[in-house]
Amino acid sequence: MLKKLLSTGILALSLSAPAFAGAIITGFNDNTLPGNDDGSTGLVSIGFNVNFFGLVFSDLYVNNNGNVTFDSPISAYTPFDLTSTGQQIIAPFFADVDTRNAGELVTYGQGQLNGFNAFAVNWLDVDYYFSDSTHTNFNSFQLILVDRSDIAAGDFDIIFNYDNIMWEAGTASDSDENGLGGSSARAGFSNGTNNPGTFYELAGSAVNGAFLNSGINSLINNRYNSDIDGRYVFTARNGNIVVDPTPNPVPESGSVILLASGLMLLGGRKLLKKSV
Repeated sequence: MLKKLLSTGILALSLSAPAFAGAIITGFNDNTLPGNDDGSTGLVSIGFNVNFFGLVFSDLYVNNNGNVTFDSPISAYTPFDLTSTGQQIIAPFFADVDTRNAGELVTYGQGQLNGFNAFAVNWLDVDYYFSDSTHTNFNSFQLILVDRSDIAAGDFDIIFNYDNIMWEAGTASDSDENGLGGSSARAGFSNGTNNPGTFYELAGSAVNGAFLNSGINSLINNRYNSDIDGRYVFTARNGNIVVDPTPNPVPESGSVILLASGLMLLGGRKLLKKSV
């Protein structure tokens, strides 16, 4: 049975927000995470409260490997299953980002989006492990959290933006020298409780080739609650996030369905020791 979301309050981003190259929105770059492999920030203020499945946070950790966490920083470089983790995490592209020798550094900061307070993390033109000056196949993706306390206290939007996905894993996660294959990236979120409806993974997570520009679940060629390819908007209202579980959906405006708890597990967790 479908549960209609009658009023989403979704931002109309396409007309008023400047773009990096496609979906990505410029700015939010006042702070820089120094070049590193598997590093994180300390606790960073979001600038507003977010009610994440009943857990309220005002700070988070920015992790180099394509995610933010609320309970503790993580250095994991091989992505684990977001539908069964105990970690409180939001991950636009959980994979082994290495910013030491090639590509650009991760930036983050507070700002405004269409008049609403926002916090964003930018992984623009980032390299994979083991970072090498000869690499030219970089990824560009972004996470934006938008304050929607105008609707209710703690309400917020989660936005995943993608402009280029050329690699899917690091070599310590069994990829080849081009960052392809192996234990490939996952994207989604979890509040770490494993309660039904408190976690979600985008279709294509952990599937080799799926998220790439030419993949079957290409992140830059699909969208959700947006009219821009590469943009996925999830609305957290009253501590709940309503999501259509179909693969990288493009639902009709204002019509989404409640996240099903029985998600299919794709791929397995395989951790390898990384040599420095």
